[in-house]
Amino acid sequence: MDRTRSIVRPYAWTGGRTETAYDLPLEALISTNRATLARIGTRMTHDHRSVSELCLATRSVAEVAALLSLPLGVARVVLGDMASAGMVTVHKAKSSAGDQPDLTMMERVLIGLRNL
Repeated sequence: MDRTRSIVRPYAWTGGRTETAYDLPLEALISTNRATLARIGTRMTHDHRSVSELCLATRSVAEVAALLSLPLGVARVVLGDMASAGMVTVHKAKSSAGDQPDLTMMERVLIGLRNL
């Protein structure tokens, strides 16, 4: 998505919507493949094609937003719409301990933050 030349506000790209059918946390991984691109290529807008080509390598929602210079809310709506249309696949991270956070990992993150 070439946003440097666009004067359209981000909310206009999503039709003013701020939500989508998919719950997309920042860390959710998004991917697509060349077969999917070939199959649905004619239905894609230029923006969808840009996202799809970026997601040939699996990326997080946050990465997609950053790499395309999109606000996170806009990226979530665009990616959710694309997932609903079968243009991308959403891979949600699974917790190894059910819904409980990994305390060891949280401690390591906290130590790392304190060391900054």
